Amino acid sequence: MARNSEKAMTTLARWRAAHLEGGLKEQERRPYLATECDELHKCEKWRRQIIGEVSRKVAQIQNAGLGEFKLRDLNDEINKLLREKGHWEDRIKELGGADYKNVGPKILDTDGKESTLK
Repeated sequence: MARNSEKAMTTLARWRAAHLEGGLKEQERRPYLATECDELHKCEKWRRQIIGEVSRKVAQIQNAGLGEFKLRDLNDEINKLLREKGHWEDRIKELGGADYKNVGPKILDTDGKESTLK
Protein backbone atom coordinates (compact mmCIF):
# COMPACT_ATOMS: atom_id res chain seq x y z
CA MET A 1 0.00 0.00 0.00
CA ALA A 2 1.42 3.40 -1.00
CA ARG A 3 1.88 6.17 1.52
CA ASN A 4 -0.13 9.36 1.25
CA SER A 5 3.04 11.32 0.47
CA GLU A 6 3.75 8.95 -2.45
CA LYS A 7 0.20 9.28 -3.72
CA ALA A 8 0.51 13.06 -3.65
CA MET A 9 3.56 12.93 -5.91
CA THR A 10 1.89 11.09 -8.80
CA THR A 11 1.60 12.95 -12.07
CA LEU A 12 -2.16 12.86 -11.98
CA ALA A 13 -2.26 14.31 -8.47
CA ARG A 14 0.13 17.13 -9.41
CA TRP A 15 -1.83 17.90 -12.58
CA ARG A 16 -5.10 17.94 -10.67
CA ALA A 17 -3.66 20.28 -8.02
CA ALA A 18 -2.33 22.66 -10.69
CA HIS A 19 -5.65 22.56 -12.51
CA LEU A 20 -7.56 23.42 -9.34
CA GLU A 21 -5.23 26.34 -8.64
CA GLY A 22 -5.75 27.67 -12.14
CA GLY A 23 -2.08 27.25 -12.98
CA LEU A 24 -2.80 25.58 -16.30
CA LYS A 25 -4.28 27.63 -19.07
CA GLU A 26 -6.82 26.09 -21.37
CA GLN A 27 -5.64 25.11 -24.84
CA GLU A 28 -6.80 27.57 -27.44
CA ARG A 29 -8.28 25.94 -30.51
CA ARG A 30 -7.89 27.22 -34.05
CA PRO A 31 -11.13 28.85 -35.25
CA TYR A 32 -13.05 26.88 -37.87
CA LEU A 33 -13.29 29.93 -40.15
CA ALA A 34 -10.42 32.33 -40.70
CA THR A 35 -12.88 35.23 -40.78
CA GLU A 36 -13.70 34.61 -37.10
CA CYS A 37 -10.24 35.85 -36.11
CA ASP A 38 -9.73 39.61 -35.93
CA GLU A 39 -6.17 39.77 -34.59
CA LEU A 40 -3.25 39.74 -37.02
CA HIS A 41 -0.91 38.14 -34.48
CA LYS A 42 -3.26 35.20 -33.89
CA CYS A 43 -3.89 34.73 -37.61
CA GLU A 44 -0.15 34.41 -38.19
CA LYS A 45 0.07 31.98 -35.25
CA TRP A 46 -2.61 29.74 -36.79
CA ARG A 47 -0.91 29.90 -40.20
CA ARG A 48 2.38 28.79 -38.63
CA GLN A 49 0.56 25.97 -36.84
CA ILE A 50 -0.89 24.75 -40.13
CA ILE A 51 2.54 24.86 -41.79
CA GLY A 52 3.90 22.70 -38.96
CA GLU A 53 1.08 20.19 -39.41
CA VAL A 54 1.72 20.04 -43.16
CA SER A 55 5.44 19.46 -42.54
CA ARG A 56 4.72 16.55 -40.20
CA LYS A 57 2.28 14.96 -42.63
CA VAL A 58 4.70 15.35 -45.56
CA ALA A 59 7.35 13.58 -43.48
CA GLN A 60 4.87 10.76 -42.78
CA ILE A 61 3.82 10.45 -46.42
CA GLN A 62 7.43 9.82 -47.47
CA ASN A 63 7.43 6.55 -45.52
CA ALA A 64 7.77 3.79 -48.13
CA GLY A 65 5.97 1.26 -45.91
CA LEU A 66 2.62 3.07 -45.94
CA GLY A 67 -0.35 1.35 -47.50
CA GLU A 68 -2.23 2.89 -50.37
CA PHE A 69 -5.25 3.89 -48.27
CA LYS A 70 -3.15 5.58 -45.57
CA LEU A 71 -1.20 7.35 -48.31
CA ARG A 72 -4.41 8.67 -49.88
CA ASP A 73 -5.75 9.78 -46.49
CA LEU A 74 -2.56 11.69 -45.72
CA ASN A 75 -2.63 13.29 -49.15
CA ASP A 76 -6.24 14.43 -48.61
CA GLU A 77 -5.36 15.85 -45.20
CA ILE A 78 -2.37 17.75 -46.64
CA ASN A 79 -4.51 19.21 -49.42
CA LYS A 80 -7.14 20.29 -46.88
CA LEU A 81 -4.49 21.96 -44.71
CA LEU A 82 -2.98 23.77 -47.70
CA ARG A 83 -6.43 25.07 -48.65
CA GLU A 84 -6.95 26.24 -45.07
CA LYS A 85 -3.52 27.91 -45.08
CA GLY A 86 -4.65 29.90 -48.12
CA HIS A 87 -7.71 31.11 -46.22
CA TRP A 88 -5.52 32.28 -43.32
CA GLU A 89 -3.16 34.05 -45.74
CA ASP A 90 -6.12 35.88 -47.27
CA ARG A 91 -7.32 36.90 -43.79
CA ILE A 92 -3.83 38.12 -42.83
CA LYS A 93 -3.75 40.27 -45.95
CA GLU A 94 -7.23 41.67 -45.11
CA LEU A 95 -6.00 42.65 -41.63
CA GLY A 96 -3.05 44.56 -43.10
CA GLY A 97 -0.36 41.90 -42.72
CA ALA A 98 2.13 40.50 -45.18
CA ASP A 99 0.98 39.08 -48.51
CA TYR A 100 2.40 35.57 -48.19
CA LYS A 101 1.12 34.51 -51.60
CA ASN A 102 3.42 37.00 -53.34
CA VAL A 103 6.33 36.42 -50.95
CA GLY A 104 6.22 32.60 -51.04
CA PRO A 105 8.44 30.30 -53.08
CA LYS A 106 8.19 30.51 -56.85
CA ILE A 107 7.48 27.62 -59.20
CA LEU A 108 10.34 26.99 -61.61
CA ASP A 109 10.19 25.20 -64.94
CA THR A 110 12.75 22.68 -66.22
CA ASP A 111 15.10 25.47 -67.35
CA GLY A 112 15.13 27.07 -63.90
CA LYS A 113 13.06 30.07 -65.00
CA GLU A 114 10.01 31.21 -63.08
CA SER A 115 6.86 29.56 -64.41
CA THR A 116 3.87 31.65 -65.45
CA LEU A 117 1.42 29.02 -64.18
CA LYS A 118 -0.50 29.85 -61.02
